Amino acid sequence: MSRSGPPHTATVRVDHHSAVHLAAATAREVARERGLPGALPDQAAVIASELASNLDKHASDGTLYIQPTPLGTGVEILAADRGPGMAELERCLADGYTTAGTLGVGLGAVSRLATHFTIRTGTGSGGGTWACARLTPPGEREAGLQDVGSVCLAVEGEEECGDARAVVQAGEIRTAAVVDGLGHGPQAAEAARVALRSFLGDPGLPLPEVLTAMNRVLRRTRGAAVGLLRLGPEGAEYCGIGNVRALTLTHEGVQHRLTGQPGVVGWSMPPPRAHGFPVPPGATVVLYSDGIDCRWARDPSPSLLRLPPSLLSAALAHGHRRLRDDATVLATRSPHTPRLP
Repeated sequence: MSRSGPPHTATVRVDHHSAVHLAAATAREVARERGLPGALPDQAAVIASELASNLDKHASDGTLYIQPTPLGTGVEILAADRGPGMAELERCLADGYTTAGTLGVGLGAVSRLATHFTIRTGTGSGGGTWACARLTPPGEREAGLQDVGSVCLAVEGEEECGDARAVVQAGEIRTAAVVDGLGHGPQAAEAARVALRSFLGDPGLPLPEVLTAMNRVLRRTRGAAVGLLRLGPEGAEYCGIGNVRALTLTHEGVQHRLTGQPGVVGWSMPPPRAHGFPVPPGATVVLYSDGIDCRWARDPSPSLLRLPPSLLSAALAHGHRRLRDDATVLATRSPHTPRLP
């Protein structure tokens, strides 16, 4: 069984060249906290530095999101911006190609150093570039390949995040949780941590029982909204209380929009009910807290629909986050279906 309940995401806004140094230092620190061996923390710093430098030179409204990988013990560095996009992406990935009068080794170096590197770009009205570089220790390459992505952001001005999320992989079954502690700040963060510990204690239970167990342990906290997802060969189940939403994305659009039952886990929780739904091959299921503006799902752009889970989570957090609330996105494809581009 593989499981992960990573802390919230570190963000580095690239609005000045000095952010390049901050990005490198942050990535090195996260890698060391994860216990990555040998030169891997320094490699994480180089990857973050190159991605931040690329944002500084070429992009507008660029941000790096640095965190543990959703599964396993690696580190991932996500980059997102609002344009202008890359008209010739393959050329941009080749060493020696530059539009800024530099040596042109940035994205090529990232691709070589990262265990896995994914990048997509859009031009025109859907412009922007999204990249995910994952660095995993020896023996964990497959964890880096998992089709799951997540970003968890604290409200601006707060050091602690009132949201939390976790993913557990057991054979062909993947179970995920998104928790939104009521309000924000330390008390919301404590409620989220308590809920997550309960979830990770026995994630294989039927989803209504997982919520019932959370309800018991959250009674001495301010409570939380919780969304649970289980994916397997036969489809998916969602079980939620409160304002954590779930939906399925295919290349054609949005399907299976689900919201939690009214109530608060820990205070006024009704008997929870699980809802089953099919997941077509290659589709992505998204869980997100109300720190993400739900209007993104009314008419998502074709470029957004085509993003893999790691980049989709970054794109939604970067483009649709409400700055006055904690915000979490967790996106995943079924672990038993073939990886699609």
